[in-house]
Amino acid sequence: MSDTGMIKETLADAEDRMAKAIDALRRDLSTVRTGRASPGLVEHLRVDYYGTPTPLQQLANVGVPEARLLTIQPYDKDSLDAIEKAIQKSDLGLNPNNDGVIIRLVIPQLTEDRRKEMVKMVHKKIEDGRIAIRNIRRDAHEMLRDLRKEKEISEDHEHDAQEDLQKVTNRFVEQAGEIGQEKEAELLEV
Repeated sequence: MSDTGMIKETLADAEDRMAKAIDALRRDLSTVRTGRASPGLVEHLRVDYYGTPTPLQQLANVGVPEARLLTIQPYDKDSLDAIEKAIQKSDLGLNPNNDGVIIRLVIPQLTEDRRKEMVKMVHKKIEDGRIAIRNIRRDAHEMLRDLRKEKEISEDHEHDAQEDLQKVTNRFVEQAGEIGQEKEAELLEV
C-alpha cells in the first residue's frame, strides 16, 4: 500500500469512529427528558419480556399524539404490565396510565431546578462525547506515528496527515457542541 493509501485508511477509520461517537451521543441525549414528549425517551427502555430484557421499541408502537403525551401500544397485550413496570423502574420519573389496551405517559413541565439539573447532565454527556472523539484522535495519531517509525510513511506525510486529523477532530468536537446547544435550548424552552 502506498504512503497516501495507509494515511487515507487511518484517517477514514478515525472519521468513521468519530461519526459513530456522535451517533451514540445523539442516542444518549434522546433519553434526556425535556418538557416535550419524544419517543426516544422510552424506545430503548429494557422490558422484561418472558425473562428476556427486550428494548421497548421491539415490543410496542410509541406515538406522540400531543406535545406532552406519549402513547405506547404493545404488539402483544400480555406485555402491557411488563412495559408498565419497566417505565416505573426507569429513572424517567413518569407515571404510566394503563387502560388495559394502551399506556399513556403524560410528560409534566420541568421545574426550574430540574431543568438546571438536566442541563448539567447534558453538559456532562457532551463532554464525554468530546473525550471519546479526542481518544479516537489519539489512537489515529499513534497509528500515524507508528507508520512513520516503521518508515512506511515520510515525516512530511505524517505531518500533513496530523493536520488533516486535527481538522476532522475539530469538526466533530464542534458538532458535539452544537448538538448540546440544541438539547440545552430544548430543555430551557418553557
